[in-house]
Amino acid sequence: MAGRFLIQVDLEILLNPAREEIALKTISFLDCVLINVNPTTFSASKGFLQSHFNAFSTYCDVTALEQRHGNIISLLDNGASRVFVTEHQFKAIVKEKLLVDLSRLIIYLDYSCDSSEPVTAAKELNNHIQTLDLPAEIGIAIRDRASQAVIEECAEEVGRIPTCYANLASFTLDQHMKWLEHGHVPIIPATELTIDPARYPQKVPVWLLITNSIRTDRTDGLFPTVVTDEHRICLGLVYSNHESIEEAVKSGRGVYWSRSRNKLWIKGAESGDTQELISIGWDCDADALQFVVRQKGDGFCHLKRPTCFGPYAGMARLQKTLHARKVSAPEGSYTARLFNDPSLLAAKIMEEASELCEARSKADIAAEAADLFYFAMARCTAAGVSVEDIEHNLDLKSLKTSRRAGNAKAQWAEKFGLKDSQENSQANNLSKAIPSQETLKEAASVPKDRNDPAGTIAEYIQMRRFKTAEEEPKTIQTVLQRPSQRSTDDIMNIVNPIIREIRNGGDAAVLKYTHRFEKATSLTSPVMLAPFKQSLMHLPPETIEAIDVSFENIRRFHAAQKDQKALQVETMPGVICSRFSRPIERVGLYVPGGTAVLPSTALMLGIPAMVAGCKRIIMASPPRSDGTITPEIVYVAHKVGAESIVLAGGAQAVAAMAYGTESIAKVDKILGPGNQFVTAGKMIVSNDTTAGVSIDMPAGPSEVLVIADDTANPAFVASDLLSQAEHGVDSQVVLIAVDLSEEQLGSIEKELHEQANALPRVDIVRGAIGHSVTLVVGSIVEAMELSNQYAPEHLILQVKNAEKVVDLVQNAGSVFIGPWTPESVGDYSAGVNHSLPTYGYAKQYSGVNLSSFTKHITSSNLTQEGLRNVSGAVMQLAKVEELEAHRRAVSIRLDHMPKT
Repeated sequence: MAGRFLIQVDLEILLNPAREEIALKTISFLDCVLINVNPTTFSASKGFLQSHFNAFSTYCDVTALEQRHGNIISLLDNGASRVFVTEHQFKAIVKEKLLVDLSRLIIYLDYSCDSSEPVTAAKELNNHIQTLDLPAEIGIAIRDRASQAVIEECAEEVGRIPTCYANLASFTLDQHMKWLEHGHVPIIPATELTIDPARYPQKVPVWLLITNSIRTDRTDGLFPTVVTDEHRICLGLVYSNHESIEEAVKSGRGVYWSRSRNKLWIKGAESGDTQELISIGWDCDADALQFVVRQKGDGFCHLKRPTCFGPYAGMARLQKTLHARKVSAPEGSYTARLFNDPSLLAAKIMEEASELCEARSKADIAAEAADLFYFAMARCTAAGVSVEDIEHNLDLKSLKTSRRAGNAKAQWAEKFGLKDSQENSQANNLSKAIPSQETLKEAASVPKDRNDPAGTIAEYIQMRRFKTAEEEPKTIQTVLQRPSQRSTDDIMNIVNPIIREIRNGGDAAVLKYTHRFEKATSLTSPVMLAPFKQSLMHLPPETIEAIDVSFENIRRFHAAQKDQKALQVETMPGVICSRFSRPIERVGLYVPGGTAVLPSTALMLGIPAMVAGCKRIIMASPPRSDGTITPEIVYVAHKVGAESIVLAGGAQAVAAMAYGTESIAKVDKILGPGNQFVTAGKMIVSNDTTAGVSIDMPAGPSEVLVIADDTANPAFVASDLLSQAEHGVDSQVVLIAVDLSEEQLGSIEKELHEQANALPRVDIVRGAIGHSVTLVVGSIVEAMELSNQYAPEHLILQVKNAEKVVDLVQNAGSVFIGPWTPESVGDYSAGVNHSLPTYGYAKQYSGVNLSSFTKHITSSNLTQEGLRNVSGAVMQLAKVEELEAHRRAVSIRLDHMPKT
């Protein structure tokens, strides 16, 4: 309704129940209130805004706050639609570049006119406005009588101002009409209005203010009226006239005009389905009304439906369903338990929130978000919180001017690998970075400019920079720490029950979790058996060729790792020791999937298993929502001779392969990357002696460390860093710059920023770069010492004589040598394996290789001479350890030997 008039009222009077003549009810339906704010009423004004934000479009006159710009922003943050400021306040806000949407400001002109000639006065006013050089979206307001006369008599002279507000000391309906004709807004004192004209005949009835603001082209003089509920969901179309509007305002109910009966229609008078009137508004042309009501009873429609256009949908429908279930749910039912057991409901909310974070496809995210909304609304319903209350807070957030840093709270930042704001702040201080080069702390961008709400234009994507010569060793050690992961206890508490359920429930339990997490509800079997149908492997020829080329390169490299013959050594005369390898018979290969297409992981795991000669190869990968596996993975499974593909993901797939089910074969070793839940599942089953299964290695987020000197191409360096940063916000990239100048470092940083902004996953890159660093060192030796301390998953050497530098590598998953060897060739097609130790485990573990799929068996073969030669040592050590049977196993044989 703002734009037709504003109702000005002092807050003390408005909140004083003794002042009945201008009580809240007088203006509660007008949706356009202007309150005066001074230092004394500032706190009360914020409270009023918060509690009546949905009831009014509330404007604030803050001219009495002088230079308190923080208070102005606070009022905007708390829900003020617009604020009236002085010229001085406005100029200060612009000068200080405060993050204020200027369209939410209205300037009270510091102007008075002494001329008795309206035309002359209008020209003076226009000249004054011109000197301000106001943005087009700024409105102006005037107080003095002379200027009022100017606007009233010569509005065309100041017509270039979009909206002009005038504070009217007194008010008539004729004045109102004159202002409306010129597109301006009168500010009407609440003391001039009433809903009880019999008691206050000198005041203007509120309903006349409404009817004076609308028009109709209907011959019957009726106003089309759209009725909506608090969510602005349309309940139906009715008609109003002057009489019905008057009765609606007086009674505070939904009252309309019945065309069929030609009389007032008080909604619910007969049916009991009454309406509480919240506000009255109109459309942009002021020829149709909107009644916002709170509907009671069965609904608006005469057919006992919520709306004339059918049932409610979405959140409104869910709210009604939950309200009904709260009242009628049988004792002991699941719904009753949700409402009566806060711990169960809290656990479900946390569970669904976690699943939403893990979801990747559009369908999965929508489904998980719906689950979370359901349980969140159950929590709200149990506490008496409505959708309107939630929307109130969402709308309030949309009006906030100030912005938080956007950091997660410490306990959550730690769980998801984000460094808290205090740690980032300390690191920034240590880095001595240029003030304008902010460190990004998260993937989500923080708006920096109202013309760049996503923060994608002004925000510079840059790694923190440290010169090791200027920092303490402890500082460098701190900045090289990986982003922390969720606590082990939290993960284990989620994964352990899944493992137990799969172990005890078999196929049914696997299907349950596949239906739940992958939404593949059409599946009736948890496994796909070979031979795989050709239709499941339908691929473009170029994709088949790429897979075949990569397949052959990976096969050649791993085949070369085979032991050519058994190792045999005669340790002393007659004592032959040997070692020979045998493939692990049954291996389970976990390939992350769902809608993601990861044939590279299937290749890296399946080919060495095939080359090693494993008798049974079982793959596991989460299916898509239609129950199928991506054809690339099926094609690779076919090529490596996999006997089946388990249609499951996460810890449930790991458990199924570890323990076996009615349809899924048990394996002896599980290999493959995955998220924290997959890794936790692998750790749990490997420590369970009843499972009898081993795993390849612990896992963590992807990472790369690039060492570059003055021979490195900045574009190559940046591309290698970004190739890992795009994996996820928990990935980490490190650049060690060997004696590079400021100009050379700037070139790399410029390339990083420009290349990052060209990527479709730029927001993920921002998150990863936020905890990534550049270390500037003085020599290649120092660079390699830091690299070995870090033990990266991927180490890239873009330095001169890179082949010789490899001699200094002590800890790394895989090394990429020289300018023409990007890390991505190792991920896909060069031949080396990309399943590598991360999170510093390169100090203890190798990446996946042929030996990951084999075991070595030793043997001993002694002649009589050999036993005689070694017997003395064996029997003496057995005597020392007091293991008599061990000693006698040798002595008895000696007794049976022929005497020499």
